[in-house]
Amino acid sequence: MSMKSTLTAIRVSVVLMLICGLLYPLVTTGAAGVLFPKQAKGSLAQVNGTAVGSELIAQDFQSPKLFHPRASNAKYDPTASAGSNMMIASPEYVKEMKEKIDALRKENPNLTDIPADLVTVSGSGFDPDLSPEAAMAQVPRISKATGISEQQLNELVDSSTKSRQLGVFGEPRVNVLEINMELMKQLKL
Repeated sequence: MSMKSTLTAIRVSVVLMLICGLLYPLVTTGAAGVLFPKQAKGSLAQVNGTAVGSELIAQDFQSPKLFHPRASNAKYDPTASAGSNMMIASPEYVKEMKEKIDALRKENPNLTDIPADLVTVSGSGFDPDLSPEAAMAQVPRISKATGISEQQLNELVDSSTKSRQLGVFGEPRVNVLEINMELMKQLKL
């Protein structure tokens, strides 16, 4: 290879590095910040100007006064995203589901039909949403712990339920962080 070819290759590499490694990321980041400012900043939920979490990542709420999210194999640690990789026919999986169902029935004694998302984990372990049925299943426990009527809590779940995206994609869902923030406002927590 001649010296001229080598210098041309170096120049092309530097130009492409500047375009692809600097210019393109700056333009796309800038456009995202202008077109979707909340999403570009992580969809952070704020209370009194302080970030309390992201609407896109599940958090562990243990208080009996609040809605509980789906279980997380990653223990809600965003650096450790993980599913369980258990076979549903394995004795370990059956044992784990029995333990989760028993714990759920202990904290929600009147629960008869158990929505699957209250005992199973999502693929990533960070699903921030519950089905409306899973949220409604927690209403009696929350009502007993807070003194808020079941009717008011059912109305809160209804008003917090988001429909399918574009009317077609996904399922109706309730964002646990958002509904808990609304509940905390009512409880003045």
